[in-house]
Amino acid sequence: MDTPIAHSGIWIFAVFMIVIASWMFYRYFAPSTWREWAGAGMVQAFIIALYAEMYGFPMTIYVLVRYFGLDSSHLNANLWSSLVGMGETGMFVAMLFGYGLLFLGIGLIIQGWRLLHRARQQQRLVTDGLYALVRHPQYTGLFIALFGEGIVHWPTVFSVIVFPVIILMYTLLARREENKVIAQFGDEYREYQLRVPMFFPRWGNWKSLIQGSRQVDEPSKSSR
Repeated sequence: MDTPIAHSGIWIFAVFMIVIASWMFYRYFAPSTWREWAGAGMVQAFIIALYAEMYGFPMTIYVLVRYFGLDSSHLNANLWSSLVGMGETGMFVAMLFGYGLLFLGIGLIIQGWRLLHRARQQQRLVTDGLYALVRHPQYTGLFIALFGEGIVHWPTVFSVIVFPVIILMYTLLARREENKVIAQFGDEYREYQLRVPMFFPRWGNWKSLIQGSRQVDEPSKSSR
């Protein structure tokens, strides 16, 4: 295929985004066990492959054009805009929606980390704020952020395949973490598990989750 594709070949920016995204991830998901490192490695591969295609070489587009007959008359580096033939407009819409999810996810990661860090300093079980809506708001934020960037904004063959694998790995990791918390807090955490979903809030609580991604509630006395 000899058709030029816009927004590709910017390798300097690809490296910059990989470094920034990797720093942000390891800042709030510092792995310690081999299982945590396995999950982190999968996310790291997701980040590298995503931005390498986003700003470097659009491998997914080339593969679809060459082997699956994707119409090359409306090509753009973004897969969604190429599939629907909307060009720059389609890419812009996908970018806005994807970045909205990305920033929501980052907010959940940061605020969830702050709540958990504060609770650990106070040696208490955190069940307030975001943790009153989901049991693992940081993982929720990670899933939303990766979905926004790797599925909505810039889907690639690799990101679409790896995304559910990442969810599975962190689901297993979350269950192991919960077993450790149960060993420490016992029935108090078991009751909390019955009240609060693991990753995704009940339908009526999504607005509260979005609002909670931008602020940290003060710890309630009942959660001690």
